[in-house]
Amino acid sequence: MKHFKSIISVLAVAFLVYIFTFYIDGEMGIILLAFVAFAPLVSLFITLYARKRVKVTFSCDAYVPKGSKLIVDVKVEKTGAFPVSIVEICPYATEIFAQNIKKRKLSMLNENKRRFRFEVDALVGGNGEIGINAVYSCGFLGFMKFAVKTPLPQPVSVGVIPPIPEVKSSTQLFRSIADVVLTSDDDEENDTAMLFSANTSPGYEHREYEQGDPLKRINWKLSSKKQKLMVRLDEASASVQPVLVLDLYRNGSIPPANAVRGEEQLIRSVFGLLDLLVKQGIACNFVYRSSSGETVCESVDNPDYPNQLLLKILAIKVVPDKRIDLSANTGSFCACVVATTDAGPSFAEVTRYIEEPDNASIIGLSIASVNSTPLKMWYLDEDNNFKLV
Repeated sequence: MKHFKSIISVLAVAFLVYIFTFYIDGEMGIILLAFVAFAPLVSLFITLYARKRVKVTFSCDAYVPKGSKLIVDVKVEKTGAFPVSIVEICPYATEIFAQNIKKRKLSMLNENKRRFRFEVDALVGGNGEIGINAVYSCGFLGFMKFAVKTPLPQPVSVGVIPPIPEVKSSTQLFRSIADVVLTSDDDEENDTAMLFSANTSPGYEHREYEQGDPLKRINWKLSSKKQKLMVRLDEASASVQPVLVLDLYRNGSIPPANAVRGEEQLIRSVFGLLDLLVKQGIACNFVYRSSSGETVCESVDNPDYPNQLLLKILAIKVVPDKRIDLSANTGSFCACVVATTDAGPSFAEVTRYIEEPDNASIIGLSIASVNSTPLKMWYLDEDNNFKLV
């Protein structure tokens, strides 16, 4: 359709020149005919020349809250003194942003640099991308258009920060995890007290927090009991820390525009639970898939750290048909919660590495989520309570 319109426009111009030459003013018509024939050749030369003389760059923030606008600044530069007629820039944004970005056309006849900015609405929480899809050199009233030969700028990863819900401490999932942690912690303290009984040292060694101590060694549960910060002198045992696993699985056959809503819901659910656990003094191990595809396990025992960890997750691009790999993260734990966007048949490759399924459960997307495992599945409802599917 685009080429059809151009052909119609050219025929219309040719028809008008013909009428003017043979029916109005022959001499002037010959001049117009020469101009119409000569002008496209000149424009073609300028347009082809500009393909190697135009450079486009852009910049924007790395993170933006959901519901706000992302501002993108674009700079167009030309090299050489020869004029460049029209440059067409075609920006794009991935599915977590509004898809209403318009093309921009700039004249570069008298200027070596031009700048403009555009805004996109951040609609869904998650990882997205902003980039320049194509840059064209245009000429002769828009009838000519050629892609520039200079390299396009690299796309920029942008994280859209969703609001993290304040999960209530009365929710059943949290209470079940807390009960298991308390039981495991009491058992470990008893075992450690027996181990140190010959040296008359009671259980784990703690002392009051001093300036300069690393925050990750603060025992938040003990600190809340004693009403003062207590630092643990030995390493906390992983067996008494619950494990939260984030499996942002995207089925390659599902359009990304449909998948991002579920991914946002899962991120909100798992970070709502993580935030509640840490604020209640329960340190956790958080397992996720990094941008390089490796499985990363981080200890979260500082109430400020979940927000930093959330930014790390939002900076990672979701790769279709890739699940979290737990083959190297097996071991003893008091409780394990796997948050997944899809607990269908392929989810078995994740759960087969869970050695203690009695203390494991799943966080799904909604009450309609499929669960192909014998594990309990929970979902976060509109009142920020975890309910069983």
